[in-house]
Amino acid sequence: MFSVKQLKPTFKSYLPPVQTDVKKNIQPPIKKLEARLLPGEIVVNEANFVRKCIGAESSHDDLWGKLICTNFKVSFITHDALPKERFQVANRLLGEHDIPLTCLEQVVTVNDTKGKKKVLGSNQKLKFNPTELILYCKDLRIVRFCFDEAGPESAKKVCLAIAHYTHPADPQLLFGFEYVWRQYHGSTEERMNGSSPRGGSKTPLFDCSSEWDREIKRTGAAEWRVCSINERYAISPSLPEYFVVPASLADQDLKQYSQFFTDQRIPLWCWNHPNGSALVRMASISDPLQQKRLDQRICNAIIKSHPQRSEVVKSDLDKSVPNIQDIQNAFVKIRQICVMDPFEESEEKWLSSIENSQWLDYVRAVLKHSAEVVYLLEGKNASVILQEEEDRDLNCVVSSLVQIMLDPHYRTLTGFQTLVQKDWVMAGHRFLDRCNHLKKNDKEQSPLFLLFLDCVWQIMNQYPSAFEFTETYLVVLSDSMWIPVFSTFLFNCPRHHAETITDFAKSKSVPSGEEDVLHFPPVWNWSQQFFVKDQNLFHNPMYVGKGARCVQNGAVKSFRRTKHKSYSSTLRGMPSSLRNGVNGSNGTLPRRNSLAVLKADFFQLREEEVSPSEHFFRDWFSRPADPQGLLLPVLLPSHLALWKLYFLRWVPEACIRGGGFVAAYHKLSQLADEIETLQSQLRRYKGPSPAPAPPSGPSRPSSDQSKMYFKASSSYEPSPPPEYLSSSFPFSPVGNLCRPSLHGTPISKFLNGAKIWLSTETLANETL
Repeated sequence: MFSVKQLKPTFKSYLPPVQTDVKKNIQPPIKKLEARLLPGEIVVNEANFVRKCIGAESSHDDLWGKLICTNFKVSFITHDALPKERFQVANRLLGEHDIPLTCLEQVVTVNDTKGKKKVLGSNQKLKFNPTELILYCKDLRIVRFCFDEAGPESAKKVCLAIAHYTHPADPQLLFGFEYVWRQYHGSTEERMNGSSPRGGSKTPLFDCSSEWDREIKRTGAAEWRVCSINERYAISPSLPEYFVVPASLADQDLKQYSQFFTDQRIPLWCWNHPNGSALVRMASISDPLQQKRLDQRICNAIIKSHPQRSEVVKSDLDKSVPNIQDIQNAFVKIRQICVMDPFEESEEKWLSSIENSQWLDYVRAVLKHSAEVVYLLEGKNASVILQEEEDRDLNCVVSSLVQIMLDPHYRTLTGFQTLVQKDWVMAGHRFLDRCNHLKKNDKEQSPLFLLFLDCVWQIMNQYPSAFEFTETYLVVLSDSMWIPVFSTFLFNCPRHHAETITDFAKSKSVPSGEEDVLHFPPVWNWSQQFFVKDQNLFHNPMYVGKGARCVQNGAVKSFRRTKHKSYSSTLRGMPSSLRNGVNGSNGTLPRRNSLAVLKADFFQLREEEVSPSEHFFRDWFSRPADPQGLLLPVLLPSHLALWKLYFLRWVPEACIRGGGFVAAYHKLSQLADEIETLQSQLRRYKGPSPAPAPPSGPSRPSSDQSKMYFKASSSYEPSPPPEYLSSSFPFSPVGNLCRPSLHGTPISKFLNGAKIWLSTETLANETL
């Protein structure tokens, strides 16, 4: 009896409820699937047994897990391993399968059995049980989830929650406000990766007069001063509290003039050329009766600030470059072609579709106008006023590009961030509206910042050694627009930032005077998102800096730019093989399926037909380039390329396994690191003290000193196997685009460097 009583509980212990030996053998006990949450982040809804689609043709490689909606992101948690081990940079704010809610363009639910499809908005009802959820993202991802095994009610609830939280009605409903509120109450350990109020960045924020003073001194703008009449935004609601104006204009005059400008945006200084010419921007004059009088007074003040009293030229961007709606329409078309539509059967058809989207036409138009402004500042020694209706959109694009072409400081990492902070954030670019974070008015949405980054990439693509940062940095910067915790991209102007913080502080009963503690960090402290090692991906191994070291005849020397009165004497254009944008010695570009040849627009003209501007450009392109001097882009359509890393990074058939940009970057980084090691050894041998005996192994700088992501391997050790790389580096397209993965498509020719073939008429009329 006793032994029988013992057998009964022993038998039951082998078969506990809802568990079998088979399941135990297949999968060992695992931890509960839970999302990694930031301070202030809460789970709103979730659904179990959800399948994330990796490929559209079969579900063999799909991932199973939990789909979670928080007040910050859509998160997918899985214990499944991805089909292939691959290289990836980890973001400290987002997981591998996370999508910020502000990054979602459309939330689409599908019921396959009933053949129904619905685009969900805020507070909408869903009358059918979804079998699929498709998320269209602003960073061009398309992510698909299937609810085959999930409960219909939980699937419906998580879809409605995602749609609702993607469309906040007020800025204070964006996650960043909960985040800073938790940091205000949290301990120092809970603060964002230990960031300081200014983000721990060397980038000036231009929220105080001293930082404007430093920029005045750096550019040598002796006849300009920092103006404080807009303190507490007393004059203009969209200008910063401090900005730079001509020294000859009194504050009282500026206050009087402001009432006649749109949004009271009086002229705003951007930059000074070493020859004394100034780049200025301003809104249009709203009162036509005051137009002539104000123009004359503003121009006279700018002329007085010039040492040679040179003329002032006004450039009306509303008439000379595409408008923001045209730019938005072109972006929608190129997104459709690159991401949503399948690739065409013929290469020419797909490339002609890219051309017909007009995106590259608008990139060229903006670069061309910027180059013309450069000619006025550099070639004619004239000051330039960029005028736009509100002075908050295309003025930001053109003024920034002009400064990048003229000033090598803005081609460094810190300098570029300074430029964006000065000419975009503090100048009042409406990031909240143009990014459409609140989904209030789609007509206000326009990818102007992306257009600017694309233009920068075009110049970088032609002069790779002139930029300290990489195209990976540009892509990461564009992605950061959709993470709603950075002040850089979350507000429409400095006043909007300040007032929103004040209103939020009042709603939370923050004591008076402590509003500044509710601080939105700028994006420029990259340690908020990436570890130091990953930030090394931002550094260009080919960069030739102002003090870059080189070795000549065994001696370590430094590269220095020859000092002249102006940049033009040292800044010249393309190498001889690409002078004036023409390949070969015969001045023609070969064309496929065409008998036409491209005439060299400047060199074919008779001397008496050449205008002063054409003389300037022709002279510049005929000389070797100086990476630390003036840069002018080659603007022939055949030299402007699609920014593949941005537009094609999520496309499986565009992904080059083990190749593309990353393969070149990998080798260049290793070479640069090896050169740095050798230079370190040379400095030891050439030093004043007797050189020690050569070490048995290679001497290299410490890892924290090198800016290279990939380090050179020791010559005494076998090379380690390379990490898994692809051309989408450091972004993996696996699981982020719902489409068939095709290989060997005609588009491969384009990915390997083929140009866009244009019509005979277009090529015949190519000009700078």
